[in-house]
Amino acid sequence: MPRTAPRICPLCEATCGLTLTIEGTTVTGARGDRDDVFSRGFICPKGAAFGALDADPDRLRTPLVRRDGRLVEATWDEAYEAIAAAVPALVREHGAQSVGVVLGNPNVHTMAGALYPPLLLGALGTRNLFTASTLDQMPKHVSSGLLFGDPSAIPVPDLDRTDFLLLIGANPVESNGSLCTAPDFPGRLKALRARGGTLVVVDPRRTRTARLADRHLAPRPGSDALLLAALAHTLLEEKLTAPGALAEHTEGLGELADALGSFTPEAVAPACDLPAGEIRTLARELAASPTAAVYGRIGSCTVEYGTLASWLVDVLNILTGNLDRPGGALFPLPATGPRPRPAAPGRGFALGRWHSRVSGHPEAKSELPTAALAEEIETPGEGRIRALIAIAANPVLSAPDGRRLDAAVAGLDFMVSVDPYLNETSRHAHVVLPPPPPSQSAHHDFAFNGFAIRNQVRYTRPAVPLEEGRLDECEVLARLVLAVSGMHGSAEPSAVDEMAIGAALAKETADRHSPLHGADPARLAGLLTGENGPERRLDLMLRLGPYGDLFGAAGPGQAQDGLSLERLLAHPHGIDLGPLRPRLPGLLRTRSGRIELLPDPIAAELPRLRAALADRPAALVLVGRRHLRSNNSWLHNVPALVGGSNRCTLQVHPRDADRLGLADGGRARVTADGGSLEVPVEVTDTVRTGVVSLPHGWGHDRDGTRLTVAGAEPGVNVNQLLDGSRLDPLSGTAVLNGFPVTLTPLP
Repeated sequence: MPRTAPRICPLCEATCGLTLTIEGTTVTGARGDRDDVFSRGFICPKGAAFGALDADPDRLRTPLVRRDGRLVEATWDEAYEAIAAAVPALVREHGAQSVGVVLGNPNVHTMAGALYPPLLLGALGTRNLFTASTLDQMPKHVSSGLLFGDPSAIPVPDLDRTDFLLLIGANPVESNGSLCTAPDFPGRLKALRARGGTLVVVDPRRTRTARLADRHLAPRPGSDALLLAALAHTLLEEKLTAPGALAEHTEGLGELADALGSFTPEAVAPACDLPAGEIRTLARELAASPTAAVYGRIGSCTVEYGTLASWLVDVLNILTGNLDRPGGALFPLPATGPRPRPAAPGRGFALGRWHSRVSGHPEAKSELPTAALAEEIETPGEGRIRALIAIAANPVLSAPDGRRLDAAVAGLDFMVSVDPYLNETSRHAHVVLPPPPPSQSAHHDFAFNGFAIRNQVRYTRPAVPLEEGRLDECEVLARLVLAVSGMHGSAEPSAVDEMAIGAALAKETADRHSPLHGADPARLAGLLTGENGPERRLDLMLRLGPYGDLFGAAGPGQAQDGLSLERLLAHPHGIDLGPLRPRLPGLLRTRSGRIELLPDPIAAELPRLRAALADRPAALVLVGRRHLRSNNSWLHNVPALVGGSNRCTLQVHPRDADRLGLADGGRARVTADGGSLEVPVEVTDTVRTGVVSLPHGWGHDRDGTRLTVAGAEPGVNVNQLLDGSRLDPLSGTAVLNGFPVTLTPLP
């Protein structure tokens, strides 16, 4: 008989609750969980295709090890023995920096991806860390670090209570939201308008989100920072600022007017290709609204001035008094995050604590630009990356100049890939470690609850027992930590978790501000519950977190009502922890203990933005686009999620098509810094003139992969048009939007 089981969807940032239908050990259906405390039954096509992804016949089921130049099936012991023989020896001979680590987007969708990479980096001692953040969201981390002293303190729009929402470079109707975890984003936008609120969308494309808006502004791509600076200038010039209680916690308000003095609406209008009057009207409406929130995402991050644009989003929220205010932009308080502490100065946030070896790129948040990975592998000399560990990462498709990176990765001395597929990157590995399907994995959202629009906590155990011969993903990574540490065969994977628990409790009991100060770490560890190491670690984080029972140390009331794994397991559809609440000044960790509105790195970058006012814009620029049934490069092998509108086409405005001699359904050659691509043309007025659009994550045409469905409709890799030289200098984020291209019609 079929049975059902709850599961949190791991396929995008919305983290919707699912109800899986299971026959034997096969997921035969997935629907929205109406009892889920957060998503209330909402589901998108990705969640509905959960079973097809879970049962994909192309998923690897056993490890692969390279022998005589070929990847062949091997046992788990053989795979880890190969790693243990290669990686520690390379580190001994060439140093810790000879190993690089690449973390891909799916890591933040799994428990294993949250719990074990920090331990792996600690075991290796390398600073050569590259992640998807420098292809996506790093500008927001940097701006938050500079403003608030904590790069993870990212405010999110209070969607369900705001009166005015300004979206910049975001298309949440198709992306389901990003750095803003909100199931049923489309429904929440419709509810905003239904209660009399206003939605304004700024995007060079008339996206599905823009179609819901009261007003859609289509500026020239890459001009987001100029537009935002002009909005801030107008608020200051027309004395429309009202920071309210924020003023006493903010420094730099007085200097901001001078810093933004050049960015009048009239000055930025030609560069943005928007009327100055429309910019002033938008600023006035923003200031006049009872509550408002400004939210910018990937379209405003992956551009030349991405960090400045991210900074200005929060500047606008601060100037209008909407930061840390219900109905504005608030800071979530996740159940596994740190407990709130009394307001006090912190260590602050610094950029460039070290630099990349070849081009001298500064680190940001302990990461180096992924665009620099190829040169770090192929350039000879001390510190060259000779071994690479890629976890849920496919940088050959996701990073600029995939051909160069493809060749560089092929020349590594050793490579480990943790991936369920043999894809464009993992095909070069010497060892491939496949995690099990998602139905066989437990799930808790460590990362996304830090961006959730409502505080809540949910956990689901595996819906299906682990298949014989497979390892749980947490065990896959725990064993990897042991192998690179030279401990393979001498310790059990559970030892990795116990070491992590011991270190966390030692730190907690040594903290004189903690209610557990002076307690015995071993005794506390003995009180943890859970069926395995990852569950014990989750139990620990819940107990120590802001809603936790603190092992009873905080008094009988909190001990009874506080969170623990045991309490969470008693609520299979989650526990609602209430709406977001103001958290300032307690979360500030700047050296001043205040919001530092005009930090030095930002002030030093503003002259470069000022110079952009005189730039001559390119005749034609390219932007990416999202598809509802896709997520970067890792869902193109599921038949239900490809086809229809989810196609790799170049969208061109009819006037540009006529001017260039392009026809709908024809083909064109697109050329930019990194080379050229031949693509099918889709003529549509959903893109503005002077702009073409090509989705990312495609290009599944390389030999040696095992992606049957994706290989049948490979598309082209848009990032091949880039050579990696275009970066936002503060964050090291690749410029993936708004770069110049030329088009040539093909027969």
